[in-house]
Parts: sequence; structure tokens; C-alpha cells
Amino acid sequence: MKITVVGIGYVGLSIALLLSQNHDVVAVDIDPRKVELINKKTSPFIDFEIEGFLKNCSLRLRATQDVKEAFINADFIIVATPTDYNPDLNYFDTTTVDQVINQVEQYNNRATVVIKSTIPVGYTDLQKKKHPEMSLIFSPEFLREGKALYDNLYPSRIVVGDQSTKARQFADLLIEGAIKKDIPVLFTGATEAEAIKLFSNSYLALRVAFFNELDTYAEIKHLNTKEIIDGIGLDVRIGAHYNNPSFGYGGYCLPKDTKQLLANFNGIPQNLMTAIVESNRTRKDHIANMVISRKPKIVGIYRLAMKSNSDNFRQSSILGIMKRLKKQQIKVVIYEPTISDKLYLDYDVVNIFDEFISISDVIVTNRYYQELEIVMHKLYTRDIYNRD
Repeated sequence: MKITVVGIGYVGLSIALLLSQNHDVVAVDIDPRKVELINKKTSPFIDFEIEGFLKNCSLRLRATQDVKEAFINADFIIVATPTDYNPDLNYFDTTTVDQVINQVEQYNNRATVVIKSTIPVGYTDLQKKKHPEMSLIFSPEFLREGKALYDNLYPSRIVVGDQSTKARQFADLLIEGAIKKDIPVLFTGATEAEAIKLFSNSYLALRVAFFNELDTYAEIKHLNTKEIIDGIGLDVRIGAHYNNPSFGYGGYCLPKDTKQLLANFNGIPQNLMTAIVESNRTRKDHIANMVISRKPKIVGIYRLAMKSNSDNFRQSSILGIMKRLKKQQIKVVIYEPTISDKLYLDYDVVNIFDEFISISDVIVTNRYYQELEIVMHKLYTRDIYNRD
């Protein structure tokens, strides 16, 4: 097979690596830095499995910025470009996916296009009507940040929103590259597959919001959060997973996917979807208020990433805390070794650790790090289990 993957992000690169074990794969991106790094067998972001795979495995993978050259002979073209939520439109911005579909129609309309980008419910059927000669399939991804390749090698399930021979062929490609055996595979309608993606992430956001509200209650009532969560987690119907309090859900998927699903509910009776989005906002308000109650002059933010061993700041929940503190005229400084500049979003960056802890009246971190043990008296975190 000749396969092209468009977008060298977590999703695109992990799929490209999976498939390039057995097939010729070309990864396309507009960022020349990413293209250069991939061709040097270097990961453009932090993910230990991806870094090891690039260095140690024999892969039939190359990267390019040349769209026409990458598309012209491809059997499958996989779209993994970003689709950020646009609050003004109350809709995903699918411009990058639209563009790829148009380019495929121009350069190689016999190729099967597999959309991996997250899209609104109904998008694929709409595009099929616009491009009736093309083969368009939606297949959602279910990847964790920092575990993108691992989750392709050991997938929880494979969902393909199509019943055609090409859909089954694509599923077979994913199975072939995986290490896990007996992977559940589900072939559905395109719109049902889109709904599976958005409802899955909204349920995860709901679970995050539930344990965060539990923690808010316990904190205000001076109760032991861990004891409460441990107790309810012993119920096998609830379980002891995805239960660690945080400053709110964030990252690539949950914020935009919950808002998009809420938009898709327009005109449909619901309460829960609105509550999930509102709960995340309320949690950030609470965290900021707890920090403000300590009456600090300078608040130090220790690391911006959503998770340990990650360099992703996008939609990180701690950014919302920082905005709330700034509105209260509290000076905020950042310790983030992955940032070399002295300013980030108009906040001072102080990457000399001793200086950072010295000037900070309160040190705020979404996730606990061992090096912060020496400043426990200044520390504010809701990381109960010291894990993501």
C-alpha cells in the first residue's frame, strides 16, 4: 500500500508510524521543522514511545511539504489536521480538512480519504454530497496525550464509519500494525462514528468534572478527598480510574469536543451537556479563588503542560487559572523549562528554579512533581494521587 498521512501531530505521526512498519507512508505537514525532524528520525514533541519507535524501528516513512507529490500515487490519504473549536461560529473550524479533501479531488480522486480529525456530527455525509465521486470515510481516534503511539499499538477499539470494502481494508491496516490481538472492531454509519467520538470524550470530561466537583466539596468542607474517592472507587461500577482531581479538563480534545457536542444538541432537550461545560468553568473559578484567598503578591505557576512528561500547553486548564489571577491584579510568573523566551502570553518566565521558588508567595501546579517537596508550605495543587 502507498499511504499518505496529512498532519504531523500526535494523531498523524502515531498513525504514520503504525502503518509504516508494513507499508510506504508519506507524512505531509506545512511546518518545515516537523518535516526535517521526522526525516532525521526525531520526534517533534515529547512522547517516549514515538521517540523510541523513530530511532529503533525499521520504518518505510518519509516526510514532505509537497502535497501534490505525496497525494498523486496514494491508495489511502489519512487526514489528521487540527480542527479547533471556533466560539464565534459555535462550530469546529474544519477548514484544514476541507482543504485536504479539495486537494485530493484535484490530484488523486481515486484515493480513499480517511478522516481522523475530529469533526462535527454530520460532516462526513455533507462532504460526500459535495464530492460524490470521492471515497470518504471517517474513523475516529481514541488516543491519550503522551500515549498516542501506544494507543495505536494497543487500541481499545477500532471504529470505522463505513461498511464498504475500503473501510474493512483500512481496519485491516490498523490491525496489521498493532501489537494487541483480538481488537474489537466496529463498522458503523459515518454520522454514528462521529457521534461515538464526541460522546466518548464528553463522557470522559463528565468523569473529570464529577471528581473535580467532589474535590471542591471536600476542600471547602475540610474533608479528605482521597478517602472519599477511594471509598466510592471500590464499587466495580465506578472503578478506581480516571479519578484524580485537577484544575479542570483541558488539552487537545475534551474542551473543544464537549463544546462541539453541545452545539450539535441545538434544539434537542438536554441538561447534562451544558452542565459539563459549565462545571469546568466553575472548577477554574474555585481553584483561582482558593489561591487568591492566600493573599499572594506573586503566584508562581510550575509547569504549563496538562500532563507529566508532556510539552503540550494548548487549552491547558492552568492557563485559565492564570487569567483569573491576572484579573485580580496578582502578578503571575511561570517556571517552564521548555520555554526559552522570557515572556509567555505576557507572563514573566523564570526558569532558574531557586529564583522561582524564592519570589513566589504561592506555587501553583496542576500536577505534583517531586522537586516541589522542598516548598510544600507554599504549594497549592489538587493532585491527590500524583498521577495523570
